[in-house]
Amino acid sequence: MCEFILHEESVQPEWIDYNGHMNVAYYVLVFDHATDGALEALGMGEAYREAENNTFFVAESHVVYEREVKKDDLLVVKTKLIGYDTKRLHISHEMYVKDGKDRCAGNEVMALHVDMERRKTAEIPLEHRNAIKTGVEKSLQNGVPDYCARAIQKLHNKF
Repeated sequence: MCEFILHEESVQPEWIDYNGHMNVAYYVLVFDHATDGALEALGMGEAYREAENNTFFVAESHVVYEREVKKDDLLVVKTKLIGYDTKRLHISHEMYVKDGKDRCAGNEVMALHVDMERRKTAEIPLEHRNAIKTGVEKSLQNGVPDYCARAIQKLHNKF
């Protein structure tokens, strides 16, 4: 596994809102597809769910929008695994327009490992922990993206 996992996806015409750029909901869709790709790379994607009856649910997500994305742009998402414990996986995504140097958006998610029969959190099986640990170690070689672990600041209701 390398430092990050890449996902590419083209902006669809129906994703463009009345402001002429990609609607916020579709950033989340693209990031969700990137999360699926990361889980596949770890051997914990759809086939894992079918074989083991375990999966990951996103419990928390935070998106930072930095630049507009337009119709027909080809998006590249770089995914990093940035943390874990026995039941959770902390993932970050950075979205770029292909061949662009400026980040368009950032996303971090906290994913819970879930036993689908009980619909409750469950420990990540030992045989998958090494891949996660290695992925996090490689991802962290260049640090954690600046938008991670931030919160929306409370406004003070004054002009």
